Amino acid sequence: MKTFRIVITATTILFLAALIGVNWKNVTAAPDSPLPHTLQTTFTNRIWPLVIEHCLSCHNSTTQEGKLSLSEFSTISAILKNHAVWETILERVEAEEMPPQSDSKQLTQGERSDLVNWIRDLRDFEANRRAGDPGIVLARRLSNAEYDHTIRDLTGVDIRPTREFPVDPANQAGFDNSGESLTMSPALVKKYLTAARGVADHLVLLPDGFVFAPDAAVAETDRDKFCVQQIVRFYHRHDVDLADYFFACWQYKHRSELGLTTADLEDLARDFNRVSGPGDQTARPSHSPADPPAHLSRTVGKRLSGKYLKIVWKALTDPVAEGPLRQLQEEWKKLSNDVTQQAEVQVECQRLRELVVTLRKELDRPVEKLHVKGNSDGSQPLILWWNRQIADRRMRYVGTGENPHFDAARQRFCETFPNAFSITSRGLYADPNLGNDVRLLTAGFHLMQGYFRDDAPLYDLVLNAAEQAELDSLWQNLNFVTLAPIRQYKDFLFFERAEPPQFAGGPEFDFARPENKDVTSEPRLNQMRTLYLAKARENEASPAAIEAIEHYFDSMIEDVRWIEETQLSSRKRHLEALIHFAERAYRRPLTEQEREEELTFYHHLRHDDALSHEDAMRDCVASILMSPHFCFRVDLAEPDQDIQPLNDFELANRLSYFLWSSMPDEELLVHAREQNLHEPAVLLGQVHRMLQDDRVYGLATEFAGNWLGFNRFDEHNSVDRERFPAFDATLRHAMYDEPIRLFIDVAQQNRSLFDFLHSPDTFVNSVLAKHYGMPIEFPNDSSGQEWVHVPNAADFGRGGLLPMSIFLTRNSPGLRTSPVKRGYWVVRNLLGEHIPPPPPEVPELPKDEAQLGELSLPQILARHRNHQACSGCHQRFDSIGLAFEGFDPIGGRRDRDLGGRPIEAKGRYPDDVDREGLDGLRTYLAEQRRDDFVNNFCRKLLTYALGRSLLLSDQATIKRMRQSLEADDHRFVRAVEEIVTSPQFLHKRGRNPD
Repeated sequence: MKTFRIVITATTILFLAALIGVNWKNVTAAPDSPLPHTLQTTFTNRIWPLVIEHCLSCHNSTTQEGKLSLSEFSTISAILKNHAVWETILERVEAEEMPPQSDSKQLTQGERSDLVNWIRDLRDFEANRRAGDPGIVLARRLSNAEYDHTIRDLTGVDIRPTREFPVDPANQAGFDNSGESLTMSPALVKKYLTAARGVADHLVLLPDGFVFAPDAAVAETDRDKFCVQQIVRFYHRHDVDLADYFFACWQYKHRSELGLTTADLEDLARDFNRVSGPGDQTARPSHSPADPPAHLSRTVGKRLSGKYLKIVWKALTDPVAEGPLRQLQEEWKKLSNDVTQQAEVQVECQRLRELVVTLRKELDRPVEKLHVKGNSDGSQPLILWWNRQIADRRMRYVGTGENPHFDAARQRFCETFPNAFSITSRGLYADPNLGNDVRLLTAGFHLMQGYFRDDAPLYDLVLNAAEQAELDSLWQNLNFVTLAPIRQYKDFLFFERAEPPQFAGGPEFDFARPENKDVTSEPRLNQMRTLYLAKARENEASPAAIEAIEHYFDSMIEDVRWIEETQLSSRKRHLEALIHFAERAYRRPLTEQEREEELTFYHHLRHDDALSHEDAMRDCVASILMSPHFCFRVDLAEPDQDIQPLNDFELANRLSYFLWSSMPDEELLVHAREQNLHEPAVLLGQVHRMLQDDRVYGLATEFAGNWLGFNRFDEHNSVDRERFPAFDATLRHAMYDEPIRLFIDVAQQNRSLFDFLHSPDTFVNSVLAKHYGMPIEFPNDSSGQEWVHVPNAADFGRGGLLPMSIFLTRNSPGLRTSPVKRGYWVVRNLLGEHIPPPPPEVPELPKDEAQLGELSLPQILARHRNHQACSGCHQRFDSIGLAFEGFDPIGGRRDRDLGGRPIEAKGRYPDDVDREGLDGLRTYLAEQRRDDFVNNFCRKLLTYALGRSLLLSDQATIKRMRQSLEADDHRFVRAVEEIVTSPQFLHKRGRNPD
C-alpha cells in the first residue's frame, strides 16, 4: 500500500488524458451574426462549381494529390472548420500554382480572381465575427521542456528528469506546447511516475523545512556530499585574497585622483552600513576619510568584505612602532602614487600578500599532541583537542612572555592576518585509499566518520551578520541531515573497543556496543562518560587530557540531544513546507480539502504503511508531482459557460509558461494573490521584469528553437567527421548557443525584429570564434565557457541569424551543401511560406560535392528545376539557398567547393532580379519580404503564447501586432505586449459546440 495515492493519481491522470483527448480543435463558438447571403449564394453558384471543375479530379477522397481531399468541403461550415487548409489553397491559387501549369484545365483570370476574393471575404467575415475569441485551449500535460524547467524552479536544482521521455510531437505550427500534441498515454504515465520518484529521491530534510540536492540523496554518502559541498562552496565564495584588499586600499588612498564621485562614495558607504547587521538601523555618515568603501572591490572583479577591508586599512595606516605590521607598512608606503600604473601596483600588492604569508608563518608554533597511557593517539577526544588548539591559534600569537610589548605587536599582526581564514580539508588526514583526493571538512580521524569546523577568522573578520547566520545554518544542517555526531560517536565506540589497544574493551564497556539501539541515549552516554574518564584518571592522564575527554562527551551529549529534539520538532515544519511545496507545484493556493488530503496521505503512510518520516515525505512529494494539478495545464471554462476572463493565477501561469517555459515565481504569485495582475500597468510591468530575467532562456530555446528549427541540434549527426574533424561536441554546443544568445539580447535590449535578419553583430566563444576566423583573445577561458558580443561580425561574414553555422550545418547533408534545404529554411521558417513536399518520383541530388562531375551544384539545380514537377516550388527558394554557397557544410567560409570549383552564389530571385551572396539575399529580404517576415513572426509568437493553432478569430490581433510594431520600429517587446494584452491571452472559453 506504500504507493496507494500515487497509483490513484496516475489513474486520475489517465482519466483526464482520455477526457481531454476529445478533439475540440475544430469546435467554434456560436455565431455572433448570420452568414451573409452573398457569400452563400456565391459559393453555391460560382465557387463550388469551380472546385468541382478544376480541383476535384486531383484532390478527391480517392486520389488525394498532395494528401489533400476537397470532397468534404461542399459546405461553408466545413471550410470554416478547416480554415488552415483553405489558407494554403488561397496562397497556391493566388500564386498561380493551382491548378499546376501542366493541367489542361486552367482557371481564367476572372475565375481565379473570383475564387481568391471569395476565400478572402469568407475569412475576413469569420475573423471579424469572432475577433478576440480565445478559442479552445486544450488541457495539456507539461511538455518535456516545461516539465524540466518547472522541476528546476520548483526544487532549485536542474535535475532534468525527462531525459528518458519520448520526444514531444509538434503541432502544425511546429511547437510542442499545445494540447493538440501533448497527449498522455499509459506508457508515459509510467515514465512520469519514475520521474516523480526520482525527483523525490533528491529530497533533503532540514531543521526548518526541506530542500533538494543536485544529486539523489537517499544514501548516507549522498547526503554527506551534499552538505559538505554546500559549506565548501560557501567558503570558496568568501575566499580572501589579501592582494585584492591591498589594491582596494591603494585605490581608496588615491580616490581623488581616480575620480570617485560623491555618489560613488555614498553608494560604497552603504556597503559598510550593512556589516552592522539587520538589527542596527542607526543612520551613519557616508564614510570617514579613515574608512575605505567596499565598493572599490568591483575594480578587482569580486565583492570584497567591507568589514575586513576596514580592518586591513587600519592595519596599513595606523601608526605602529615595531613588529611585522611595521614592516608591512613600510612596504605599503613604497607603492607607486601614479594612478596610471594600476597594473604594476596590482603586481606589487601580490608581493605584499606573499610578504604577509611569510611573516605569518614565522609566528606559528607547533602544537604538541596529547597522550594517554593505554590509549591510541588517534582517539577522537585527543584528535579533537589537538584540532581545537590549532584552530585557536589562527589569530593568536603564542609568545614566551619575556617581552610583553613585542608579543603584543605580533598579536595584533596575527589578529589582522590569520594563518588561514577557513579550512576545507586536512591533507595530513587524507585517506590513502582515495589517492590524491582529500576528505573535505574532516576532523582527521583514522577510519572514522567525523567533521571539524575551523573557520573562526572568516566568521569574525570577514562575514557580516547575515553571512554568519548562513554559515551557522549550513553547519547545523550538516549535523542534522547526516547525523554526523551520532555516526561519529558510534565509530568512536567501535574504534575504542576493537582497535588496539582497546581502551574501552573491558567487560564494563559491553553496554556501549555501536549496534545497540540505545547506545546514544542520554543515560548510556553519561555512563560511558563516567567509565571512560575513570579509566583515563586511573591511567594517570594529564589535566589537559581529562579536559579533552570531558569536552568530548559534553559536546557529544549536547549534539545528539539537539538532533533528537530537532527531529521531533521539525516534523511540523516539514509538513508545513510540504503544503507550501504543493501550492508552488500546483501554481495556486490549495483548497482546504486539498490541504487536508495532503496531511491525511502523510499520516496514512506513517501509521498504516509504517513508513519512516523521511520515506513518507518522499512519497508525499512524489504524489504531488504525479497530481494532474502539477502535470497538466488546464485553461478551460466550465462546460456551461462560454467566454470568461482568466483568474489571476491562471494568467500568472499563462504568462510564465509563455515567457519562461516554466512555473510562475513568487513575485507573480504575489500579484495573483493580490488579484491585480490583470491591471495593465501591473501586467506589463511583470512582462518587462520577466524578459530581463535569466529564465527568458526558456523562451529562447522553446519558442526560437522550434520556430527556427534548431531545438534538437544535439541529435544532428549527418556531418562527416573525417572530412570535417573540427565539428566536435564543443563546436556543436557553441553553434547551438549562438542563436539563443542573439535572441535573448534582442529580447532584453528591445531591439528590432529585423536585427534577426540584418544585424551586423553576433555572440561567440573561443571555439566559435576560431571556426569563424575571428581573431578574438580569450585569455581566461580554456573551456569555451566565456562568450563575448561581436558588434562587427559582418567583417567576418557573420551577423544575425542567416550566416549562423547552426542553420548552415543543420540544412546540409554532410558531404555537400544544400541550397535547396538552406533556401527552404529561409522561406519556410523565416518567411512563413507553405510549400508542399516534393513528389516521390524526383531523383535525389549527388551526396558528395567532391564527386559531382563536370557540373557544379548550382548547375545541377538549374537542370533539376527544368523538371516539370519541381520547377514551381524550386523557383521560390533555390536562388535564396544559393546565397549561402560561400559557406561549407558546417558553416565555414569558402571560395571553392569541395570539388575545387569556384563558388557560384548568384541566382535569380522570385522578383526576377539577379542577386549574389548573402548581401544579395539581405537586400531581397529588406526590399521585398519585410512584411512576410513580420507577419510570420507575429503568427508564430502568438501561436506559441496561446498554446494552440491559430484561428481566424486571431487575425485582428495579428493585424494589431503588425500595426503596433510598425509604429515602434518593430521592437521585440511591443510584440509581446500586444499578445499579453490581447483578448485571446486574457480569456478562456468553454467547449460547447455550435
